Amino acid sequence: MNILKPKENLLKDLIELNNLVENAKNIDVIENKIVQNLENENIELNNIEFENIVFNNANIVNSILEKNTFNNVKFINCNFSNTSFEKCSFIRCEFNNCKITGCNFIDARLYNIIFNETNANYINFSMASMENILFTTTGLRNSYFQENRLKNVYFEKADLTQAHFSNTSLKNIDLSDSTIEGMAISIEDIKGAIINQFQCMDLLYLLGVKIK
Repeated sequence: MNILKPKENLLKDLIELNNLVENAKNIDVIENKIVQNLENENIELNNIEFENIVFNNANIVNSILEKNTFNNVKFINCNFSNTSFEKCSFIRCEFNNCKITGCNFIDARLYNIIFNETNANYINFSMASMENILFTTTGLRNSYFQENRLKNVYFEKADLTQAHFSNTSLKNIDLSDSTIEGMAISIEDIKGAIINQFQCMDLLYLLGVKIK
């Protein structure tokens, strides 16, 4: 596993940004800032490049943050529930103890990203490009992975209960210490995945057999 974390030396001595929405109206690049204790709902911020940013205890829910670039960004104790990140690019980012339930990451590009102890239930990753990704102790219940290109994607103690995979190959992906009960997937997509002996029971439905 060789996932590049955010560069900590570029996240020191950051200047606090007090009003994200107002600042974003006049510029298309926001860099070297810390955004904390923010409360926003139903906002729209598009086509902005965020570089060397720390979002700490930021709550931006039911919002549209599309076609943005997040480069070298840490999200700590944030809540982005039901927010759209469609067609965004995430490069060397971390989500730590965040809530991103119901978020839309459709057609996004994720490269070197860590999701740690994060609630990502009902998230939609359809058509996203994902390379060097780690989901650790993260909830992905009822999540959607459709027509994804997965490269070096790791699940460690992730909850994939009733997650949906369609036209997304899990070949060589280790699911053995994650929960996959009720996962919706085809034989073609699960072929080559690594599971433990008990998880076989969760996938028997693919064979169309009944256990007597």
